[in-house]
Amino acid sequence: MSSSHILSREKGKIVLKNGGQCVFTYVIKSHNNENPTFILYDSMKTNGLKVEMTDKKVEVSILNPYKVLVDISNDIVHDVPYWFSLDAQNRRIYAGMGEPRIETAKYWYNFKEDSYKKVLECLSNIEHNERIECRKVLKDPVTRAISLVVKDIDELSMDDIAMGWYMPKANLSMVSQKMYDCISGKKFVLNTVDFPDFSNAIEYSIKTPGCWCNTTLKNKATEFNKENPNIKETYLRITLGENNGESPGVPYVMEIWPVGHYSPIHSHAGADAVIRVLHGSIHVKLFPYLSEKMPGPFSVANFIEGDITWISPTLNQTHKLENLRTNKDTCITIQCYMYNEKDRSHYDYFDYIDGNGEIQPYEPDSDMDYIAFKEKMRTEWRNAKNII
Repeated sequence: MSSSHILSREKGKIVLKNGGQCVFTYVIKSHNNENPTFILYDSMKTNGLKVEMTDKKVEVSILNPYKVLVDISNDIVHDVPYWFSLDAQNRRIYAGMGEPRIETAKYWYNFKEDSYKKVLECLSNIEHNERIECRKVLKDPVTRAISLVVKDIDELSMDDIAMGWYMPKANLSMVSQKMYDCISGKKFVLNTVDFPDFSNAIEYSIKTPGCWCNTTLKNKATEFNKENPNIKETYLRITLGENNGESPGVPYVMEIWPVGHYSPIHSHAGADAVIRVLHGSIHVKLFPYLSEKMPGPFSVANFIEGDITWISPTLNQTHKLENLRTNKDTCITIQCYMYNEKDRSHYDYFDYIDGNGEIQPYEPDSDMDYIAFKEKMRTEWRNAKNII
């Protein structure tokens, strides 16, 4: 999704390059008696959609002729990010909370009459009152669910595209495509000719007291909860290269997840990312936003060896990773993070929910450089096998 859908922007007013489609993302910034409200107008202000947020729900009405567009099932939670999607081509509007996607929609309405398509296509201006703070305006409206698994051109069939079973690599951002190309090749594997037992050596190091992985995991037991050590809420971060200031931490990280280990619920600082499973499998729970009053996940997914998934600045940002206790093998992933060129914040942390339910910053430091780690595992494995 792109936020370059704005022709001009003034305080309380936004003009779209192309009318009839957008996602308007916003937060409520002040507390007074006036309900947060915005209107999508045509250029002559002869018609529009009024969106008003009450204490309990989203209320949408079309202005000419006036008609309330009722969805009796919608409800909202306060003090979270919100979004509104306008889709003239399909005569459809959605509203929701958190990430702008079909799974987080709380309100939806379909216009049955074909005549409304032209009405919606003319809506090109957004005006909002002082209670609304615009975050982004995205070009593409919310439609169907978006696949979490990325496939390259030679792996996609016509059925894949028609059914939306996979995310085409070409649909990722340019920075994500760059990272994908770096880690998706056939030679980018864990067990190599020079060390075919690399994964076995890591398993041995995790299970054996006194070995590096075992010791490091124990030392990290308080990483996310200083008051209540929890070795299960730990994983190892093995970095490839150095931090060049374009990502939260080192951009390429091999993460090691022993069976039963997991991350806290965390977000990824608005960075783009691609993640490949190198060994084992990982279970992911996706959440609509990061909050001290966390909702339940809106989706869960399992990724197996060879799968590649993705994160954008607006989608898949908040999640929890876990190597399920029912699995037999350690999970090893390669995580790649990078900010796009338009990002100006370059936040060097991930935010997470601690044991007290509070949001905390986490600096993604390295546990060891990859080259040094590989040699450490090789040495431990040789010693275990009595090989000189």
